[in-house]
Amino acid sequence: MLKNYKTVKGFGEQEIIISKSRFIAYVERAETEQEAINFIDKIKKMHPSATHNCSCYMIGEHDQIQKANDDGEPSGTAGVPMLEVLKKQGLKDTVVVVTRYFGGIKLGGGGLIRAYGKATTEGLQAAQVVERKLHHEMKISIDYTWLGKVENEIRSSQYLLKDIQYAENVEVFVHVLSDEEETFKSWMTEITNGQATISCEDQTYLEFVIS
Repeated sequence: MLKNYKTVKGFGEQEIIISKSRFIAYVERAETEQEAINFIDKIKKMHPSATHNCSCYMIGEHDQIQKANDDGEPSGTAGVPMLEVLKKQGLKDTVVVVTRYFGGIKLGGGGLIRAYGKATTEGLQAAQVVERKLHHEMKISIDYTWLGKVENEIRSSQYLLKDIQYAENVEVFVHVLSDEEETFKSWMTEITNGQATISCEDQTYLEFVIS
């Protein structure tokens, strides 16, 4: 699993007008190629009378699946520049459709490349880009007498308190970045004078909005 990567938070939509043509960008997260294809088909059904519904997607931990479709625009002027925006921003698991309604003024090859690139960029801004960081969930089992100190220390640290469960002992659950588990264990052992039982539980990605 990647320690961190960038993708979109979720659905985004943005429309721009260039030389009387409407360009409507639709963006969504897609973790499989089928999800991307389904999203593209959904947008096409929303705009059956559009001049073009151009699309691209980048899927997989190592960008194994990359597709671009010009949907009738001159070759290389729509889908590929859209895909290039995803690559430049380093986005994974992302699908984009740009719907165009022709306004009567031809843009030329360079104009189309700029228009589809701009529409994609603005669509991504609407969807919001997030960084997903791999965390381990650490469980700290302590006597109740340690709870106040441990909770205060965690809340004032860079670690993320997830939950506190009250049983025979107190169990505190904390999200820790995947390469900081040992540092966290040492820190918590020091805080509790070695009286905490610390274990590594599940792995999960947490998302942080970056634009």
